[in-house]
Amino acid sequence: MISRSTIDRVFESARVEEVIGEFVQLKKAGSNFKGLSPFTDEKSPSFMVSPVKQIWKDFSTGKGGNAVSFLMEHEHYSYPEALRWLAKKYNIEIEETEQTTEEKAQMNERESMFLVSSFAKDYFHDVMLNSNKGKAIGLSYFKERGFREETIKKFDLGYCIDEWDNFTKAALAKGYDLKYLAATGLTIVKENKQFDRFKGRVMFPIHSMSGRILGFGGRILTADKKAAKYLNSPESDIYHKSKILYGIYQAKKEIAKQDNCFLVEGYTDVISFHQSGVENVVASSGTALTSDQIRLVNRLTKNITVLFDGDAAGIRASIRGIDLILEQGMNVKVVQFPDGEDPDSFAKAHSDAELKEYLENSAQDFINFKVSLLLKDSNNDPIKKAGVIRDIVTSISKIPDGIQREVYVQECARIMDISERVLFSELAQLLKKGLQEKNKVSKKQNASQQDPNQPPPEYFMAQEQAQMGLVKGGQKASQKVDQLSILEKEIIRILLLYGNEEIEFSEEVINMDEDGKETISNRKYQNTVSSEIYLHLQEDEIEFTNSLFQEIYIEIIHQLNQSEKLDVDSLINHKNSEISSIVTSILMDEEKHQLSNWESKNIEVKSAIEVMPKAVSDVVFNLRRILIDKIVSKFMEKGKEYTNDEKEQIMSYNSLRIKLSEKLKRVV
Repeated sequence: MISRSTIDRVFESARVEEVIGEFVQLKKAGSNFKGLSPFTDEKSPSFMVSPVKQIWKDFSTGKGGNAVSFLMEHEHYSYPEALRWLAKKYNIEIEETEQTTEEKAQMNERESMFLVSSFAKDYFHDVMLNSNKGKAIGLSYFKERGFREETIKKFDLGYCIDEWDNFTKAALAKGYDLKYLAATGLTIVKENKQFDRFKGRVMFPIHSMSGRILGFGGRILTADKKAAKYLNSPESDIYHKSKILYGIYQAKKEIAKQDNCFLVEGYTDVISFHQSGVENVVASSGTALTSDQIRLVNRLTKNITVLFDGDAAGIRASIRGIDLILEQGMNVKVVQFPDGEDPDSFAKAHSDAELKEYLENSAQDFINFKVSLLLKDSNNDPIKKAGVIRDIVTSISKIPDGIQREVYVQECARIMDISERVLFSELAQLLKKGLQEKNKVSKKQNASQQDPNQPPPEYFMAQEQAQMGLVKGGQKASQKVDQLSILEKEIIRILLLYGNEEIEFSEEVINMDEDGKETISNRKYQNTVSSEIYLHLQEDEIEFTNSLFQEIYIEIIHQLNQSEKLDVDSLINHKNSEISSIVTSILMDEEKHQLSNWESKNIEVKSAIEVMPKAVSDVVFNLRRILIDKIVSKFMEKGKEYTNDEKEQIMSYNSLRIKLSEKLKRVV
């Protein structure tokens, strides 16, 4: 169990913008950073990081928190795993206390699978470097491929001894459960027998973006025609082949730095490029490219260069992935190697400088590449040429940006010697058809997901309109909003952001002259925002109806009473994750306006301090108004017969309600 002092050092050292920058491409936005959400597929940035507050918020999903919570959300780490990752990053030595039996039992299955995979990576690597068979077979293979020792270490390459259960016996001897060896696919269990899935293969560990071992790729070294040349870990709770790219962990920093990603096919292509000094490269590991894989790259850069070898058949099979890349709004270039060459062989046959020069000079726009490739098959046949044109326009229709589509249509018209008008007409039809199909799929999904016992979507739409105060047909929507919860949250927001601020307030003072005539004047006075709110709520003996808001309010007031200053960090890192999440969400909502960049649109936004006196009075008066409404409603529930005392109380409350509404400029 990690000690409290280590946890404190981790929180003190970790910089949220540095941690998130490992996974998301961030751009400066005022005092904050913004980027594309790593949790959803989006085209406009809604993800924001605040270095000052050391928190983040994803406005597309509502998720938010600190550096630890980001790792837990994005990498599915447990709390201790996130702390260990940060401790490693910031070179903090972890002090641990002895784990109890109960704490050990709480480790879930995913964590156990990660532990088994990490052990396997270390075991295969050690066997290859330090055992006779490992050095003679596994290490010799990699050396023959030209891989240097530092490269072998960088990618954790290894070897699984060609014996039925060499690895399995070693893992069981170390105390690892056979259940998790089987769950990760490292061991195949049949009846009372178990054997190593990767026996006799050199091993390529597959890392997540954060460096965790998700699975393995193994290459056979014998000429056994019955066995697959490459074998991957089976799909599991931690390994999904279509959602990971080989080399993303080793390449992520360089991809962001170079603002470009090279996409190749195989493990050795990636490793050879790294050894040649080209580190912004990943591989689809021999599978057809998927949207999930593209989104991994999209977090780091908008530019991707697809590398093809000279095999024409392979190119035609792989070129379909370009349309998927275009759909993600990314910029695509293509590099084709000479006949008989692939990225691995070309990198080995040329110097580092020659490789980089070739990649730079040979990169061409996807449309030029696709046209030149497809026209070779048309043989000046008008029908085939028309098919090529439709194929190109189909690719262009995948591009979400309208300006880019138009530029590509113009380029296609020039290359194919055809009228732009014809191409734009074809493009319009494709876009219309695509939109219709998308709507059909959306309707089917909604229908299939709709619970027959639940109201239809229109009902929830009406609820949403009611919450927004919208009207329909001259009548306000009938659904009620939890106004108290909204106001309570607003009070917490004001306290968190401006509780320490001292500003000028004013209040109405009723004066009586000698004739008994009342006059009203305004008295101005200085007070902190927190004291002003506290005095109002104390005066009315108000308690929050939302238990979490009440807990946050009590803690804020306690801090202010103790030190006269609010420590927001203690709430961000609160032991209650629900409180931490609410506080983070409120703090980052304040930064949301930066995503709209109002200044660039010449729209003046008033500072919060300017409107704070009115904001405080409005929220307090509204809270009183609603509480009075509730009291009056309770009287009404009793029936039409009231005592004189009850009638006086109702009249008094109604009179107060009218005064509050006048102050709020509301119609009662």
